[in-house]
Amino acid sequence: MRTTVGIIGGGPAGLLLARLLHREGIDCAVLESRSRAHVEHRQRAGMLEQGTVDALRACGAADRLDAEGLIHHGIELRFDRERHHIDFPALTGGRTVTIYAQTEIVRDLIALQLAAGPPLLFQAEALAVERPESDAPVVRFVHEGREQALSCAYVVGCDGYHGISRNAFPADRSRTYAHDYPYSWLGILADVPPSGQELIYARSAGGFALHSMRSPTVSRLYLQVPNGTDVADWPDERIWDELAARFAVDGDWRLGRGPVTSKSVTPMRSYVHEPMSHGRLFLAGDAAHIVPPTGAKGLNLAVSDVRVLARGLIDSHRTGSTQLLDHYSDLCLERVWQAIRFSYDMTRMLHAQPNGDVFDHRIQLARLRRITASRHAAAELAANYTGLPLGP
Repeated sequence: MRTTVGIIGGGPAGLLLARLLHREGIDCAVLESRSRAHVEHRQRAGMLEQGTVDALRACGAADRLDAEGLIHHGIELRFDRERHHIDFPALTGGRTVTIYAQTEIVRDLIALQLAAGPPLLFQAEALAVERPESDAPVVRFVHEGREQALSCAYVVGCDGYHGISRNAFPADRSRTYAHDYPYSWLGILADVPPSGQELIYARSAGGFALHSMRSPTVSRLYLQVPNGTDVADWPDERIWDELAARFAVDGDWRLGRGPVTSKSVTPMRSYVHEPMSHGRLFLAGDAAHIVPPTGAKGLNLAVSDVRVLARGLIDSHRTGSTQLLDHYSDLCLERVWQAIRFSYDMTRMLHAQPNGDVFDHRIQLARLRRITASRHAAAELAANYTGLPLGP
């Protein structure tokens, strides 16, 4: 096989990049190691920055998003049994966020790709990226029991943290930065209407809790739990009781309860790989960086990577210049590190620290009080949450 851009990974980053390139007449092929059914049912994040929504609209992949997405004008912070609303449009000049599950984005992009797009191969496992420094890198992969080679002008690794793309970077050029957090999230999906109009971030003595949603009838909720937690130790009733305790406020608000349809435990980690490019190989999304979900940046960072990369590939296709591609890593890493910082700050501010003391507790409350009392501090949170500018 031969194409201009070989894309490893059929998640939202790889599929969106393929769509953006296809609309500009640039040949590409997507290799996804899992089955279509598996990819279309993976539960992932669901909060979209304004820029992510704009990118999906621009490539014709937002019909269902516009019909079914839930526009949010802010978030609610809870602590000391108080409720505080952060008004995004008032603080950012009109910016909002949208709730629309990553699962649905993937389904929308796959449907477009299969209907009128470049090749998308499921159960095509990439084995290696060869000669990324050359003008003709090759992706070796297995599909339908046969090893094959995909010859490309460029290769893009959208294959996540456990993918093979980073392995093609020379060890002496790779730098990694990581931080593991001393707690995890126990997440549930429940068939119950959300108990609020917007996301609720709660800090309590028992730990952090988040109330989100997938639709007007499906809620997504999270609890801070110790690392190594077994979901079997958390029956439904215990989960609901703990959520109710952590969300408790003075007033008549009450948490709705319903059937729990799924449970999972997610460790918390920050990770960055530098650089994000080597020769004609580019990394995007979780292949290059991971953030804790507290700031809702993972999917949105992947989309911003792809938007920058698509712009460079399109400019090279039109003009022959590689100037934008040459600066891809630097442009992306500026935004990545700001998202890493924001997610770290949100996580530290809202989670009970396992080895923390009274001093840590008061510092966390001081941060929250500053945000809820100062328009400047609230505006900083709102600007980061709704999405920083993409760059020059």
